[in-house]
Amino acid sequence: MVVEVCATNFQSALNAQDAGADRIELCSELAVGGITPNYGLLKKVTSELNILVHVLIRPRSGDFTYSDSDFEVMKQNIALYKRLKCSGIVSGVLDKDMRVDMARTKELIDLASPLTFTFLRAFDWTPDPIATAKKLAEIGVSRILTSGQATSAVEGLPILTKLKDTFMGTILAAGGINPENAAQFKAHAFEEIHLSATVQEKTIDVPKIALNSTKHFDETMQSVSSLIILQQLISQLNA
Repeated sequence: MVVEVCATNFQSALNAQDAGADRIELCSELAVGGITPNYGLLKKVTSELNILVHVLIRPRSGDFTYSDSDFEVMKQNIALYKRLKCSGIVSGVLDKDMRVDMARTKELIDLASPLTFTFLRAFDWTPDPIATAKKLAEIGVSRILTSGQATSAVEGLPILTKLKDTFMGTILAAGGINPENAAQFKAHAFEEIHLSATVQEKTIDVPKIALNSTKHFDETMQSVSSLIILQQLISQLNA
C-alpha cells in the first residue's frame, strides 16, 4: 500500500522519507485545508530529499471557485513548479454550485502534463460523486483525494469503496487515517492512503498578543482588502 504524507514543512517531509513513506503532498497551512507551498520550501525538498513529491496548487483558503486572477496564479504556479522535479500536481476547480468545473480542471491537467494529476478534496463537496469521478477519469485525472464525502475516511468507507470499484484511476483515501485504523483500508484493498500524522509541539510561551484571527477560518467567506475602506483611509491621510 502506498502511504502519502501531507507535509507542510521540510522537517515533516524529511520525517516522511525517513519513516519509509512512499510520497508526500507538499502544501502549507493545514488549518485552512492546505494552500500552495512557497517556492523555497519546494526547492529545498526536491533538492535534498529523494521521496516523491506531489504539490498542492490552491491559491487561497476558502472555497474552490476561482476568479480569473486566482486561476491565472494557479497556472503560473504549475508552470513554475514543474521545473523543480516534483512528480505530480494536486488541484482542481469547482463551479459555484459545487460541481467540478471540468473545463478549467482540464486546462490545469493539460498544463501539468506529463505529471500525474490528483483532484483535491474539493471532491468531497461535489454532488453525485460516482458520476463526477467518471467524468474526472475522462478528462485525465489519475487520482482522487477523498474521505468519501464524510468527516473521516472511516465514516466514508461505503462511498470510498464504491468509488474504488468504479473509478478508472486511484482513490486516495484521506481524512483521519492513523495507526489505529489504517489496516481497515488495506483490508478493503485500497491501494493508497493519505495522512498528515501531525503532532503538536509547544515552541514558545503565550505571546504578548495573538496574531491569529478566527474570522479567516470560515470556508464560506473570502477575505479581500476593501477598495472603499482603503480609499477612505488614504483620502483622509492625504487631506
